[in-house]
Amino acid sequence: MTAGVAPGPGVARGAVLDAPLQALAAARGQLFPWVPVCMGIGIGLWFALPWEPRLPFYASVLAVLALALTLRRSGPEVAHAPAVAVACMALGALCCGIRVNTVAAPMLDRPYWGAVEGRIVAVDRSQSDAVRLTLDRVVLGDLPSALTPHRVRISLQGDLPWLDPVPGTVVVTTARLAAPEGPVEPGGFDFRRMAFFDRLGGVGYTRIPVLVVAPPAGHDLAIDRLRSRLSAAIRDAIPGDAGAFAAGVMTGDRSGLSQAAVEDLRDSSLAHLLAISGMNMAFLVGFVFALIRVGVACVPPLALRVNAKKGAALVALGVAAFYLLLSGANVATERAFVMVAVMLGAVLLDRRAVTLRSVAIAGVVLLAWQPEAMLEPGFQMSFAATVALIAGFRAVEGQVLRQRMPRWVVPVFTLVLSSVVAGFATAPYAAAHFNRFTDFGLIANLLTVPVMGAVVMPAGALAALAAPLGLAALPLWVMEQGVRWILFVADRVAALDGAVTAIKAPSAAVLPVLTLGLCALVLGPGRLRVAGVAAAVAALALWAAAPRPTMLVSADGRMVGVMGPQGRALSSERGGGFTARNWLENDGDLATQSEAAKRPGVSGPKAERSFLLGDTPVLHLTGKGAEAAAMAACSGGALVVTSAEAGPLPGNCRLIDLALLRKVGPLAIGPGPDGRLDLRPARNAARLWNAPPADAAALAALAAPLPRAAP
Repeated sequence: MTAGVAPGPGVARGAVLDAPLQALAAARGQLFPWVPVCMGIGIGLWFALPWEPRLPFYASVLAVLALALTLRRSGPEVAHAPAVAVACMALGALCCGIRVNTVAAPMLDRPYWGAVEGRIVAVDRSQSDAVRLTLDRVVLGDLPSALTPHRVRISLQGDLPWLDPVPGTVVVTTARLAAPEGPVEPGGFDFRRMAFFDRLGGVGYTRIPVLVVAPPAGHDLAIDRLRSRLSAAIRDAIPGDAGAFAAGVMTGDRSGLSQAAVEDLRDSSLAHLLAISGMNMAFLVGFVFALIRVGVACVPPLALRVNAKKGAALVALGVAAFYLLLSGANVATERAFVMVAVMLGAVLLDRRAVTLRSVAIAGVVLLAWQPEAMLEPGFQMSFAATVALIAGFRAVEGQVLRQRMPRWVVPVFTLVLSSVVAGFATAPYAAAHFNRFTDFGLIANLLTVPVMGAVVMPAGALAALAAPLGLAALPLWVMEQGVRWILFVADRVAALDGAVTAIKAPSAAVLPVLTLGLCALVLGPGRLRVAGVAAAVAALALWAAAPRPTMLVSADGRMVGVMGPQGRALSSERGGGFTARNWLENDGDLATQSEAAKRPGVSGPKAERSFLLGDTPVLHLTGKGAEAAAMAACSGGALVVTSAEAGPLPGNCRLIDLALLRKVGPLAIGPGPDGRLDLRPARNAARLWNAPPADAAALAALAAPLPRAAP
């Protein structure tokens, strides 16, 4: 370059782009934790597609993957890191394609009422405390096998004292089934998507007695039957919710726990103790690991000939694998097992057991195996807590734990720091998914986590070892005392005034932006950490500014909710409880359905409720006379919502009836410009797990300008 001549804009732009590429190249060897992050970006983009990808899409993604790998192999060094990032994103999308086509199974395309026969594979409880049976090998009357769901789930209404729902038992009943419902509002939790990946094609209930066709045969579901027997034995030894909690943490069978206890655990931020996840697996494996090492050390001839550390790691790995099978191998437990296996493998290979690289390996395995797990709160909260704990303790390890703190203070400091760090790391994800923040959760965890780790899980492990000798009574008694303390703390903390703060649902962009910002903060170099903080702050600002729909209409037209001066007012005090609860929770509202139905903003008799949407009068009609009332309401120019099939109406009436809702699903409605309606359907994507997307033509006609209410 000639002296005294300023560089041109192209050169300046090149220097700006070159600096981060050179920084990435210099960080080579430290970037592996970004691999699952990039895979997650690819998975997130795949799930965000409004259409189902076909072969040309996957061929294009495969070509991108090949080009990226070629660039990594033959390109300049500064291009290696971006090439690997693109390859990981492409790999994430390809894993989604493989997974979705592997698990695809029929879903009911219309409601079914009739005989249901199947094999029990799981037993749990619904939110209404009803026992639920999940069946496979399903036979539905004369429905062809090609249209029969792989699995169905039936809630049992009423007591069935003669039924012992042991996995493997073939049963028959008469039930009412339907396909799993999608979101109750646009952007809401998609139960239908989760059911699709679980191969659950029908859900419903029965009031008819369930009869046993055949008992479990041979080794059919042997591990599931063992789980059932162990759970029953624990509940027999420990009565009440304490026994159900103990069975839940040991075998994953939480069907005996009352709904009141579940609510207390949730409202005190202790529900994670019941879920068999990283903490429970770590407590059990850590106890077994320590027990084997101490046992070997107590026998000097053996200690001189055996590597106690590696032997303990092998035994602990076997215990973890058995615990995974015994607990039902749900997603949370699978995630915990992979992380434990990676860490114990590091011990066997003389590597550091707990590092960000170990967590990244676990993330890669899980995302490649079950990419849909990334959308679940358990996955997000588990990895957020683990990464934050590793980063937090790494930051204070040298200066605080080893040099400046007395040894007797270290356990207390470790407990407080772990609870604080894990609590802050998981709080935004818990608030986004469950719409609540537990104000006293830190106190509850400080009072119970040590008991869980030092009493409950070790006593449970000792009970399992002593049971074949008939000596399980004492360790089960010890376990009971620890569990009763946990339930006592949960009950007391949940009953405190202000124990729960309601949080409104974030917009779709909040969690991705927040997660990328936190990843940059923990994994990135100096300047990238500043950008990470900025992204996290921007995500929280987006969350605070996220608007809630002015009006919501349920999928069956029986429930309407309109935002009023005191919060969302509902059109009905009863019925549609799941929908009403979700609407209110997404609003960040702790009111009950009955309380919300009494709010100002909705008036009129039960079958003919009226309110205003901006300046537009709205009439919600239910009951037997809904169709005739809809005809009369048209003369007033109102927007009519009805749970009946009212058919085409004359004049300028705008109608949302059951026939339309079957085409578009639940609706979010707001006043638009020039007297039009802003309509957003919940069914807005043509994916394999969805019902057909909303009828755009029907929505366009409905959104036309409406007459305003008379002043």
